[in-house]
This record gives sequence, C-alpha cells and structure tokens, in this order.
Amino acid sequence: MRLVDSHCHLDYKPLSDDLQVTLSRADEAEVGAVLAIGTTLEGSRRLPSLVEHYANIWCTAGVHPHEAAKELGSLEGLAELTRDPKVVGLGETGLDYYYDNSPRQAQLRAFRHHVQLAAETALPLIVHTRDAEADTRTVLIEAAKSGVSGVLHCFSSSRQLAEVALELGFYISISGIVTFKNAEALREVVQGLPLDRLLVETDAPYLAPVPHRGRPNEPALLVHTARKVADVKGLELSAVARATTDNFFRLFAKAKRPESLA
Repeated sequence: MRLVDSHCHLDYKPLSDDLQVTLSRADEAEVGAVLAIGTTLEGSRRLPSLVEHYANIWCTAGVHPHEAAKELGSLEGLAELTRDPKVVGLGETGLDYYYDNSPRQAQLRAFRHHVQLAAETALPLIVHTRDAEADTRTVLIEAAKSGVSGVLHCFSSSRQLAEVALELGFYISISGIVTFKNAEALREVVQGLPLDRLLVETDAPYLAPVPHRGRPNEPALLVHTARKVADVKGLELSAVARATTDNFFRLFAKAKRPESLA
C-alpha cells in the first residue's frame, strides 16, 4: 500500500528545514510520491531544482489567489516554467473570497490566465476555492469548454460544487479536514464521491489531521486522511490507496510513475 500526497508545500518551513528527513519519514509511512505546489512565480521557479533529484517528486507552477494582485503583471512567466520536465500541473490557482487578500477581479483574471495556459499546455489545474462557489463554477465551466481538467484541492465546499466539478471532468482532493470533529458535512460529501475521481493530500505544513492537530503537517501523516476516507466510504485502506494513486497518475499524466507505485 503506497499513497501519493497530491498537494504539499515542500518549500515551506518546517518541511524545507531538512527535506531529506521529511521525505524519509514520508517513505517510512508508505507515502511513495509527493506533488510540491507553487504559490508564487518566484517560488514556482525554485521548485524544479528543489525536487529534481527525486524520481518520485514533482511540482507545479502557479500563483495562489492570495498573491493574485501582486503578481498579475508577472503571470506570463508561468509559461516558460511549464516546459520543465518536473512541472506537471498549473496552480495552485482559484478564488478565495473568505480572506479576500487580493481584489476579486484580480483573482478572477489570474484564475482565467491559468485556465488559458492549461488549455495551451494540456496540463491539469490545481484549484483553490473558498467562499466563492458561484464564480468558481463559472470558471470551471469555461475551463472544461477549453478541454481543461484538474483537481479541486483541499475540498471543503458543497455537494453541489463537487457534482459540477465531477460532471466537468475534474477530480476532488481530500485533506486532513475530513478527520476534524466538525467536518460531518464534508464526510457526507466524501461518502458520495466516486472512488475513481478522488485524490488525497496533506496541504502540509497546514491542516494536520487528527490525532496530530496543533503540530505542523507533513506527508508522513497522509495515512490518517486516507484511512478516514476509507472508513467513510466503507472500504479497506488499501483500496483507497490503490485508487487515489491510480487517479493521480491518470490526471498528472506528465509525471512518470515509479516502479514502486506500479
């Protein structure tokens, strides 16, 4: 049983303090691959060199909605990064109307830029959405019309948005939130999601799952999320591990699947 952490910030502290130790713990915990996520243009430029010596780690290039206003003028730089063999997706992009750290129009412009680049490169999108379901739905429909797919990461939105995303060909990624005591609504959504469209993630160093709340998250803790998903769906952990790993490599087709995860 080997899992894939489909969304992790390996360049953030404390994970980056000793990356080899972080990854060794992940391997011991049966996490066989990790996707490191870009959130700024400069950070996205650094990620390929950070992971280039690891056959089971890839990265993305993107600008988080929190950074959209500051980085609108530099989004053209993402195109060059997509040519790197380690860059297998675009994002994280999307909309966050909970914090509104960037004006909403700036977030929408940045989101649509990622969609356009995804259409040009055939790379999947990693989508962040919080308190922005209507506008997220609109942009996802636009993306699907352009042949773009991707994943709604760290999903905590409504069943209705999940159903729209699935109909449009997107995947749903579940984080440690599913283990939280107050996340019964999310567990109800997870129960009805098709297994062949699910991913699991840590979003480390954030959102450590129960029983590790209050400490930095890391890929080694992914098993707690996967086990909760299995429990909610009435499945064996091995079935969730196998399906989510297969789904990851189906979606992120540019990532070459290691033999250890075959």
